[in-house]
Amino acid sequence: MGNESAAEKTESATTRRREKERERGNISKSKDLASALVITVSVALLAVMGKLILDKLVNLLRFTFTNIHPDTVCTDNVMGILAPYFKEAAGVILPFLLILAISALIIVRLNVGHVFAIEKVKFDFNNISPKRALENAKKLFNPFEPRTMVEFVKSIIKIVVVGACGYATANSRKDELFAILGADPATAMGVICSILIKMLINMCLAMIVLGLLDKKYQDWEYEKSIKMTKQEVKDEYKDIEGDPKIKSKIKSIQIQMSKQRMMSNVPKADVVVTNPTHYAVAIKYDKTVAPAPMVVAKGIDYVAFRIREIAKNNNVPIVENRPIARALYNTVPVDGIIPSDLYVAVAEILAYVYNKKGK
Repeated sequence: MGNESAAEKTESATTRRREKERERGNISKSKDLASALVITVSVALLAVMGKLILDKLVNLLRFTFTNIHPDTVCTDNVMGILAPYFKEAAGVILPFLLILAISALIIVRLNVGHVFAIEKVKFDFNNISPKRALENAKKLFNPFEPRTMVEFVKSIIKIVVVGACGYATANSRKDELFAILGADPATAMGVICSILIKMLINMCLAMIVLGLLDKKYQDWEYEKSIKMTKQEVKDEYKDIEGDPKIKSKIKSIQIQMSKQRMMSNVPKADVVVTNPTHYAVAIKYDKTVAPAPMVVAKGIDYVAFRIREIAKNNNVPIVENRPIARALYNTVPVDGIIPSDLYVAVAEILAYVYNKKGK
């Protein structure tokens, strides 16, 4: 039971895990929301540019049927005849398609963000192998496949909801539809266009709402798919921060090296102040380095013993002063300058040492 619970993916994905998934192109995205927004933009563009496009196309057809007679058409140069018409039509339709394409790119970018996954575009022969094709076919046509069932249910809901919105709009204006039976074509076309526009707006709004719900679902499913086990979180922490045992060993080595470096400063000290046995602090005064004396080494018990031993071997004076030794050890770090309240006491010790040496 312990192993099973430890293997359960109960932990939220870490930042590093999310970055890795994003690099592989595995992100939360909603195709339904993107499609709904693209269709809505298309409808909006048609509402804005539709009259202009229609008028230009009508004028183009009117000119064609008015000025070109079949007897005067030369079939030897068909492209030369059609080229101006293609150019005129392209001048109307291409801006619409260009704006729609840019809008679609912006929508996709907002949906998935800045993602460029090499793995998604890299060609892999395994993807076209018969075995992979068979597996994909089984998933696609297997009605009991969870993802297939979810997509099927979503499709049914979309058809029902969007269709119901369109029907409700048309049904609410059925009296107007019956009224145009005897009306002139212009009036009838105006009413039909008005109803169609209302239907499209309501259907687009319904698709956007469904798309937002689908985005929420996709986010939930994505978060569920990238959840991690407690062991995975621990392993990732070790990868980032390092194994605690290794970190402890490195820290131990650093402390050892620091002690060795500190001990190498003892022979250069002017004096070692002791407790006499428990504390030892080595002091050096070099006015070219610092404006006041510095503590170049300090330690208690065994380290203090080693400092005294090195000092004796290198003829560094050792002075016993219990309160000053304790005060220096507790308040001044290694390579630190002594505080002003200890200037007088340390100066007296240095003066005693210098007089003894004849400095």
